[in-house]
Parts: sequence; C-alpha cells; structure tokens
Amino acid sequence: MTTHDEKNAVATVIEDWSKAIGNKNAAQVLSHLADDVVQFSLAPPLRYQGKEAEDLQGWFDTWEGPIGIESRDMAITAGNDIAFATSLVHMTGRKTDGEKPDLWFRQTVGLIKQDGTWKIAHEHASVPFYMDGSFRAAVDLKL
Repeated sequence: MTTHDEKNAVATVIEDWSKAIGNKNAAQVLSHLADDVVQFSLAPPLRYQGKEAEDLQGWFDTWEGPIGIESRDMAITAGNDIAFATSLVHMTGRKTDGEKPDLWFRQTVGLIKQDGTWKIAHEHASVPFYMDGSFRAAVDLKL
C-alpha cells in the first residue's frame, strides 16, 4: 500500500472507532484496540492497560441516547506498520443524571498493524488546565 492508502485505512479505523463510541457499542470499540492497548483517557485513573481495563459499558450506561463525537483538524502520519493521528474532539450529549457535557479535548491515537489490520495501541485524551494557580481543567474552551 502507498502512504496515502495507509493514511486512508487509518482514518477509516479511527472514524469507525469514533462512531462506535457515539453509538455506545462497546464490542465494536474494543474490536479496534490492540490487546495490550495503553490509554490515557479523560477519566481516572491516570492510565488504563489492556482492552478490558476500562469499564467501557459502565461508562456508556451513564449516557442517555448517543454520544456526540466530532473530530476536527485530524492529522495522520502513517508508515507500513505504525501510524499516529492527532485531532481535536468535541463531545456532547446527555447523561442519565441530566448533565449535558459539551467539551473539546485533544486526542492522539497511535496505531500498529497486526496481521494486516490497523489496531489502536495507544490513545491519549486531555484537556488543558488553567495556569492561574487554580489548576482547574479548561473544559469550557470552544473552537
């Protein structure tokens, strides 16, 4: 495959993974992860190791209806067997407690090719924090 083809294949995996998150389809989300995936997600703890480490279905169950996931400014770098992508992600929706999250965060995804298939081996999501001494997460930023 050409570099262009690899980038398209990586984009397809990330798009399908994001749609699965939006549709709260835990099995489909997990199908895109390497068995030993390392995730630095927005929720504690600091690190998740392995595709079964995070209680994904438990988190999905805290949402009413679909989760809005919109990626912007995605940049993909891909070789023959390793790739990474960066983007800004907008997450919206309604939680079962009535909260209506509406936040932008930064995301970096690292992928490896296993048996000809791109798998997410690393995912890092973060929000900046205010450097005014409060250390509050800057969840009110908008594009």
